[in-house]
Amino acid sequence: MSKIMLASGPVIVTDGKVLLNKHGEDTFWKFCGGRVKDLNQEGLIAAAQREAQEEIGAKVEIINPVPFILHVVRIINGEEVDIILAHYLAELLPGQEVTPGEDIREVAWLDLEKLDQEDLGPNIRPTLKHFGFLG
Repeated sequence: MSKIMLASGPVIVTDGKVLLNKHGEDTFWKFCGGRVKDLNQEGLIAAAQREAQEEIGAKVEIINPVPFILHVVRIINGEEVDIILAHYLAELLPGQEVTPGEDIREVAWLDLEKLDQEDLGPNIRPTLKHFGFLG
């Protein structure tokens, strides 16, 4: 029997660039976001906003309340885990500065036209395509 993990995060695109980070031991770029901590206390949008504050030090506004949902299966600590990712289109609130959180090694605005040159998480391209940023 596999476990289920529900995760949520914002997709922030401005002026043809997407905000991505490298987190923990990962060598690839990914959206900020993470696990919904308590399904009875925190919804998907609140989790996406919390994760933005934790990972990039900024408050975001969700500009599209309909998420792009993606399902992947990973082996974590020897167990199969169904991971359901909810990505929300968002923007930084005015005056917010991006500052990497304690677990974030690097944060960057990557040019959408040059993403094929980058090592990206498997959810990046499908999500950006869904929201109309990639063909």
